[in-house]
Amino acid sequence: MEEYIIEVNDLTVRFNLASQRVDNVKEYFIKLMRHELMFQEFLPLKHISFNVRRGEAWAFIGDNGCGKSTLLKTISGILKPYRGNIEVRGRVAPLIELGAGFDDDLTARENIFLNGTVLGHSRKFMKEHFDEIVEFADIRNFLDSPIKNYSSGMRARLGFSIATMVKPEILIVDEVLAVGDYKFREKCKVRMQEMLSGGTTLLFVSHSLKDVLELCDHAVYIKKGEVQMVGDTVEVCRQYNPEQTEEILQEMRKINSK
Repeated sequence: MEEYIIEVNDLTVRFNLASQRVDNVKEYFIKLMRHELMFQEFLPLKHISFNVRRGEAWAFIGDNGCGKSTLLKTISGILKPYRGNIEVRGRVAPLIELGAGFDDDLTARENIFLNGTVLGHSRKFMKEHFDEIVEFADIRNFLDSPIKNYSSGMRARLGFSIATMVKPEILIVDEVLAVGDYKFREKCKVRMQEMLSGGTTLLFVSHSLKDVLELCDHAVYIKKGEVQMVGDTVEVCRQYNPEQTEEILQEMRKINSK
C-alpha cells in the first residue's frame, strides 16, 4: 500500500459559539462557575476525506466561509479535530497568516531573527541566510523601521521570504498571493513552482482560479463545510465555476501557443 504524506479521514471540526452576550471577563467567570454559559454547536467542516502523495500540489476552493482556512489550520495542527483524524508525515511550513509571529514594536531586522527562532532556526543559520531573505522581500531600505509601520504587502513579502527560505516537505499557503503587488505575487509563484519541482508538497487556498490552475494538479471543492468534489484541478474548477474556468483555460492556451 502506498504511503501518503497527508491523510485526512472523516474529519469533522466543531466550534462552540456563545449564544448569549457576555460583556466582561468577570461576568464570564461568574457564569462559568454557575454553569450558566450557553453555547451553540457549529461544524465548519463535516466528514472531510482525501489523501495527498508526496510532491503533489493541492488546491482548496470554495466561497468565503466554506471552511478552507479551517481545514488548513487543522492540518497544520493549530486546530484539533472533533471527529476523524489527520496523519501528516513531514515537516510543515504553514503560511496561513503571514507575519503572525512578528512583534510590531521591533524592527524588520529584529523580527527576522525572532521569526527564525519561532521556526526553529539558530541565530547562526539566520545570519547566513539574512541577505537572501532581505533581497527576496525587497525591504533593504526599511530594515531598521518598526514592523508596525509596514504595509500589509511589505509584511507579506517578509513573512513569505522567511518561511520559504528553507524548502519544507509540506508548504501550506492560505491567500498569500492576494496580498502585495503583481511583481511580488509572480515571485511567490516562481518560488513555489521551484519548491514543487524539488519535491515539496503544496496545499494551496486562493480565490484566484488562475493561480489554482497554474500551480495545482489536484483540487478539493468545499461548500458549507462539506466536500463537493475531489480530483483533477481543471475538472474541480469547472464544477465550482465553469464559465470563469473556461475563460482562464482559453487565455492560458493562447499564451502557451505563442
